[in-house]
Amino acid sequence: MDTINAGDTAWVLGSAGLVLLMTPGLALFYGGMVRAKSVLNMMMMSFIALGTVTLAWVLWGYGESFGTSLDGLGLVGNPVGHIGLSDLLSADAVMGPPGHQIPTLAFAAFQATFAIIAVALVSGAIADRAKFSTWTVFTVLWATIVYFPVAHWVFDFSTPTHAGGWIASNLKAIDFAGGTVLEINCGAAGLALALVVGKRLGFRKDPMRPHNLTLVMLGAGLLWFGWFGFNAGSMLAATGGTAIVWMNTLVAGAAGMMAWLGVERVRDGHATSLGAASGLVAGLVAITPSCSAVTPVGAIAIGGIAGALCAYAVAWKFRYGYDDSLDVVGVHLVGGLVGTIGIGFFASKAAPAGVDGLLAGGGVDQLWRQVVAAVAVLAFSFVLTGALGLALHRTLGFRVDRDDEMRGVDLSEHLETAYDLVARGGRLGVGSAAQHLPDARHHDGHVPSSALDALTTPPQGDLA
Repeated sequence: MDTINAGDTAWVLGSAGLVLLMTPGLALFYGGMVRAKSVLNMMMMSFIALGTVTLAWVLWGYGESFGTSLDGLGLVGNPVGHIGLSDLLSADAVMGPPGHQIPTLAFAAFQATFAIIAVALVSGAIADRAKFSTWTVFTVLWATIVYFPVAHWVFDFSTPTHAGGWIASNLKAIDFAGGTVLEINCGAAGLALALVVGKRLGFRKDPMRPHNLTLVMLGAGLLWFGWFGFNAGSMLAATGGTAIVWMNTLVAGAAGMMAWLGVERVRDGHATSLGAASGLVAGLVAITPSCSAVTPVGAIAIGGIAGALCAYAVAWKFRYGYDDSLDVVGVHLVGGLVGTIGIGFFASKAAPAGVDGLLAGGGVDQLWRQVVAAVAVLAFSFVLTGALGLALHRTLGFRVDRDDEMRGVDLSEHLETAYDLVARGGRLGVGSAAQHLPDARHHDGHVPSSALDALTTPPQGDLA
C-alpha cells in the first residue's frame, strides 16, 4: 500500500467542510428570498437534508453512487456494496494515483456533502406552500431514485476491476464537479415539482418580494466561499491543476455577477443586491462542470454568458406560467446547461482536462458528448421527479391547505415565527402571542385558528 498523502487528505477533508457549509449558506440565501411568514420553513427544508441525506448516504447512497454497476450498463451502483461504509474503515481502503492517495472514506465524506446540497437545492422551487413532512419523505426518495443513480452515471469511472457509470466511462462527457449531477438535475427536478405542487396563492398578482436581502447577500457569500471546496476540492489533491480550478471558480462568479448587473442596469435602470447575489450564483453554477476544462479567460466567458442569460431566464416563469418560487430553473437549470454545453465550445488543452473545444479547433467531438449528457440527465430527472412528486402528492399530500398557506408555513408546519416582535401599547406582538399558544390549545393539542391569527396579525407599525 502506498503511503497516504497527508496534504491531499487534509485538502479533501477541508473541502468537504467547505461544501457542507454551503447548505446552511443556501438556507440563508433561500430564507432571505421568501416572505417573512415562510423563512423558517424554507431554512428547515435545507437543514432537514443534512439529516436525512447523510443517513441515506452512509447506509446505501455511497454504494448506489460508487459501487460496482449492477447491470454492467453503468446505470446504478450496488446499493449494498458499501452498506454502512464499514468496508472503508480498513487502512487498505485508499484511492488515487501513486503519491496522491487519500483514504476512500475521505472521498465518501466529500461526496456526501454534494448529495446533501443537491437535495436542498430543489426546495427553492416549491417555497411557501409545501408540507414539511412530505418534503422530508421526498428528500430520501429523491436522493435514492434520482440523485444517487445520476451521481453513478457521471462521477463513477470504470477501472479494470470496477464497472462505473455510462456517462463517465462510455460517453466520456466532462462534468468535473456536478453541472449535470447537481445543477441540471436539480433544475429539472425543481421544474417538475413546481408543476406538481402548483402555483402559490396570488402568483403573478400579489407582490412576493424577498423579505430580507441581507440574508440573501450573506448566503451568497457563504455559497461562494464553499464553492472553492466544491470545485477545487474535486481535484482530490493539492496540485497545480487545483490552482487553475480555484481561479476559474473565482473569475466565473465575478463575471456572472457583473453580467447580471449589466443586464439589470440596461433593462431596468438599476443594479440590485438580489441581482448581484443571483448573478454570482449563476456564474458559479456554470463553471461547476467546466472548471477543469477551460482557461481563466474561458471561465470569464462561461460565467458572463450564464449571468446574462439567467438574468432573462428568471422571468420565463411569468411568461410560461410555472411557479418556480426561487428560480431554481432560471439559475440552476439554465446555468448548468450553459456550463455543461459550454465545455464543447470553450474547452482548452491548456486546462487540466486536456481537451480542445470547438473554438480551440477541437471540432464537435466534445460538444456532442456534452449535449447528450445534459439532455439525458435533464429528461431522467424531470420524468422521475414528476412521477415521484405526483405519487407523494396523491398519497401524503404535498401542499398545505389554503388557510395555512395564507397564514404562512412557518406557523402551520412548525408553530414558530422567525421574528419575535416587541409588543406596543399593551397589545400582543408576534413573540408574546407565541408564548400563550400552549394555553390556547384544545384538549387534543390542536391550535385553533384564532390563536394562529393572533400570531399573524401584528400591532400597527410592527413588521408584517
